[in-house]
Amino acid sequence: MQHPQEFPVAPLASHAAWWLWLPMLVATGGVIVAMTMESRTSPPAAGWLAIPFVLAICAVLTLALRRRQIVLHNRELQVRATFYTKKLPVEAIDLDKARVLSLEEHTDLAPMLKTNGFSLPGFKAGHFRLRNLTKAFCLVTDRTRVLTLPLRGGGMVLLSPARPADLLARLRELATPAPHR
Repeated sequence: MQHPQEFPVAPLASHAAWWLWLPMLVATGGVIVAMTMESRTSPPAAGWLAIPFVLAICAVLTLALRRRQIVLHNRELQVRATFYTKKLPVEAIDLDKARVLSLEEHTDLAPMLKTNGFSLPGFKAGHFRLRNLTKAFCLVTDRTRVLTLPLRGGGMVLLSPARPADLLARLRELATPAPHR
């Protein structure tokens, strides 16, 4: 039984959280303006409750955005990405076809359609259809260095570890049969 080995995820662009917070703050400001404009009576308490509700949603989404982890444990790859988790045995990955590449150059592998995921500019987590219509589980924080892991049963996993070549080498090492004595 091996100890869990964690592979750090490539850092998220600093502007990604703004794509989450800015629309929420604009919406909150809009609610305040709408409640206070053209009304001779004070706004109802329910209207004011919308503000902490929107802020609470934003706080939960910010915490989810921080949940990013890639771990190898007992010959199983475990990927935690916001609200989503993918666990698969090393044997399920077609490592002969696995590659580290840039989604800027290989646009057919870029996540296009979110089927059940979390998406911000510069960040994709969860289940997507790629441009080539392949199903994929994604944890992409850096489009320039993505580890593509085709699965033997169909589909793919796209990951952005800080050092993708190290994770691929470790997966290949685990997939190599041990010599018999």
